[in-house]
Amino acid sequence: MRILVISGLSGSGKSTAVRALEDEGFFCLDNLPVQLFPTFIELMEKSTEQVREVALVIDIRGRDFLKGWQEVFQHLREAGHIVEVLFFDATDEVLIRRFSETRRRHPALEGSPLPEAIRFERDQLVGLRRIATTIVDTSELTSHQLRDLVVAQVKGEVGPREMTVQLQSFGYRYGIPLDSDLVLDVRFLPNPYFIPELKPFSGLDPKVRDFVLAKPETDQFLAKVEDLLDFLLPCYRREGKSYLTLSVGCTGGRHRSVAIAERLRAFLAERKLTIRMIHRDVDKG
Repeated sequence: MRILVISGLSGSGKSTAVRALEDEGFFCLDNLPVQLFPTFIELMEKSTEQVREVALVIDIRGRDFLKGWQEVFQHLREAGHIVEVLFFDATDEVLIRRFSETRRRHPALEGSPLPEAIRFERDQLVGLRRIATTIVDTSELTSHQLRDLVVAQVKGEVGPREMTVQLQSFGYRYGIPLDSDLVLDVRFLPNPYFIPELKPFSGLDPKVRDFVLAKPETDQFLAKVEDLLDFLLPCYRREGKSYLTLSVGCTGGRHRSVAIAERLRAFLAERKLTIRMIHRDVDKG
């Protein structure tokens, strides 16, 4: 059986990770005392449901129940099970902000100042963090990005393709996507919207695509952008960034931005990156 142990700091995204794992078919159980892991696994083995993948959450809420996890994990591995530990973390500043926004109480050291509770929790979980199979820093991740990262991890899609790029087109008319790391403004390009025979179509149509990509300024722009990305992507990798959101915008998000984003998709695919494409506003006008 594959046993995925989920642990980490309160407010670091463990609940989001568990929901993503449930969607992927994992049997998930939250806050089970670690001493009961072997009993639970034995019950799952005898179940008629043929459960092969489980996710068990342990964290500071367990307090004394955290003791002895080393022996429990060793026992499960000796019994032939695969035990992996995913540890979720975030900076103190981000954790404090998240607790302030949700107005939740921290489960450690109730009544103590929040920074002190976070420090106490870090100390209590340091051993689990040290032996973790994977440490996920959620400080700069949206919940959607975190779900994608967790799914990629459990499916074995991380490794050589260590960075995922979310490439999205959008219309400035509807606002810049808040999760953008890089934003490219292509409103300087000639607009197919004003050409009657092209207006009804989107940048996914060959006629619109060819119109946009045939312009000399498009060639110059793409050359500069691709050169910039060739410089930035290795730098981001070295800093441990595993998820990058690149947004391309035009006025309505239907013609120019879509065509340019699709062209950049082909460029990024040659760099062996995992690409997630979104055309946010293509059907809005």
